[in-house]
Amino acid sequence: MNRDSPLGKATDYTRQYDPGLLFAISRADSRQLPDLEDTFPFFGTDIWNAWELTWLNESGVPQIAAAEFRVPFDSLCLIESKSLKLYLNSFTMSRYATADEVREVIVRDLSNSAGATVAVRLFSSDQALPLNTPAGHCIDSSATNCDVFEVDASLLSAGGAIVSEQLHSHLLRSLCPVTSQPDIGSVLITYTGPQIDHASLLKYIVSYREHNDFHEACVERMFVDILRRCRPTELSVYARYQRRGGIDINPFRSNFEMNPGNLRIWRQ
Repeated sequence: MNRDSPLGKATDYTRQYDPGLLFAISRADSRQLPDLEDTFPFFGTDIWNAWELTWLNESGVPQIAAAEFRVPFDSLCLIESKSLKLYLNSFTMSRYATADEVREVIVRDLSNSAGATVAVRLFSSDQALPLNTPAGHCIDSSATNCDVFEVDASLLSAGGAIVSEQLHSHLLRSLCPVTSQPDIGSVLITYTGPQIDHASLLKYIVSYREHNDFHEACVERMFVDILRRCRPTELSVYARYQRRGGIDINPFRSNFEMNPGNLRIWRQ
């Protein structure tokens, strides 16, 4: 991690708009599998939800909104999450005529930081994201013993009949590669191919428990491991992480689905 990153450091909170607070991280540096750079087996997006956005209108009356950001998987850079929190906080005492003006400023700044066009939507309390129940079968009660807590693709197994399944687990946990703070969430897997052994998939997901990596890199590694070990013809991996600092990060990677819904689930 670049020493200029605010992650893991004591920070002053700026309350006047400051796009210089955003800190970009090269996706190439954060990806764990070097062959991915030229041979992506997936496409997708990172959906960020920010729940604490506020600014002043021209009369000084506070305005509030939640925000959805969609960062394309092939952007040059990730945006470091603490820097995004600090950036959004810098709107607190800044004045804007309309919410559309705020949105346009955020689109410009995030797109410049990511090196690709970031889609931004602001929504108010009457437009709040509903809670959803993940589709398909929850594998968390699968009969198995878990004793591997660093990622191990060899835990995965599949075979037999070709099936189409939607599976999910709420037991995903990984660690921030800089601060070692836990990132906790759920993961949804949709596939068509030889049937994945549910117990083996659960053990594999649990093997991220002591693994240090960014949200996006965890999902990409999960996608590639399942693709290589289980040989599905269609595969989507969608993680829904709990929020930290008022922001939740939800990477989606697929080789057949284009536009994931913003599927807010029970711990979000």
